[in-house]
Amino acid sequence: MNDRQSVNHHRTADVTADVLIIGGGVIGLAIGWRAAQRGMRVAVADPDPGRGASYAAAGMLTPVAEAAYAERKLFELGRMSLERYPRFAAELADDTGLAVGFRQTGTLFVGYDADDMAAINEHAMLRETFGASSQRLSARECRQAEPLVGPAISGGLLDDDDASVDPRRLTDALLAAVQKADGVHVPERAVRLLTTGDRAAGAELADGSAVSAAQVVLSAGWASASLAGLPAAAVPPVRPVKGQIVRLRPTAATLAAGLPPSLIKRTVRGLTQGSSVYLVPRDNGELVIGATQEEMGQDTTVTAGGVWQLLRDARAIVPGITELEFAEVVAGLRPGTPDNAPVLGPSALPGLVLATGHFRSGVLLAPVTADLIAELLVSGTSAAAATPFLPQRFVGQGT
Repeated sequence: MNDRQSVNHHRTADVTADVLIIGGGVIGLAIGWRAAQRGMRVAVADPDPGRGASYAAAGMLTPVAEAAYAERKLFELGRMSLERYPRFAAELADDTGLAVGFRQTGTLFVGYDADDMAAINEHAMLRETFGASSQRLSARECRQAEPLVGPAISGGLLDDDDASVDPRRLTDALLAAVQKADGVHVPERAVRLLTTGDRAAGAELADGSAVSAAQVVLSAGWASASLAGLPAAAVPPVRPVKGQIVRLRPTAATLAAGLPPSLIKRTVRGLTQGSSVYLVPRDNGELVIGATQEEMGQDTTVTAGGVWQLLRDARAIVPGITELEFAEVVAGLRPGTPDNAPVLGPSALPGLVLATGHFRSGVLLAPVTADLIAELLVSGTSAAAATPFLPQRFVGQGT
């Protein structure tokens, strides 16, 4: 077995690569795939790829929903990434034979009462300031767009450009693509950054082996800040933000009766008396409902209160969810930053590149992040699109 393959015995063989990627979520794997396509020898260190924030994510691809008025640059990066998604998904499928569940069917955003509709109108104005159009709908028009939306809905917006993807299928395909491109999956956790002189040189793994690399990409989500060996000036300002999510599926009786497996055709977002919820359909009829946002440190406990809140609000939007059965309830930890935007680019330590802090937008931003970081690894220069997200923006802020 050579060092270009996954190794499964007790102690991983030492590996040498052009670039080591620490973290195998959707961001790390996408970077690995693109870097390998550019001719680099890639190693991805992660004991269980795709099982972090990517595993819990719903997979909404909604650039405006992830940006606020002060976050135009984040919206522009998200729109750039969404524009790349159809080709990105098709190329992955061609490369691996694995579909990723990409659906560009739009988002219906509905409100329950007058205050909710006022907030939705603000969202519509935000879209307009960003140059993104949307169609205002009456309550009746909302039900024409999605017949199973509840009768108490006051109205809404239809955003035709939005899309969704299945993050679990996406990470499976990305891992297969990395390996097909002759990349290495090292099934161990990186525990310490290794340096030679004044630059990054690889990482020590949990089993005592090591990966040597001329460049290192740190894309371990919220855990990126806790890697031993990081100089203080290179530590990204990321923190864990908990999100609980519910997955429902059609019952066997529904399927046996030949009824449509999915209650809705497109993503439905809702505000119910100020509380936000979203429902994302999958091709197999599964419905993903999310997500709470909790500052609870590293806690991933699923709570009765979190599940109740999601089901309460989802039922107000689409009452038919009560006929579905539970598939799963899970909690994940998003990597938050002080300004809710990712950290992309060279760190204060030569040879160490940061690609973390994507918060709610990791799945959305995977294509553009992969392209930007792969270009940086090959050319040594950050593209203009990455400039607002360079790590240096936090210097002097005490983070």
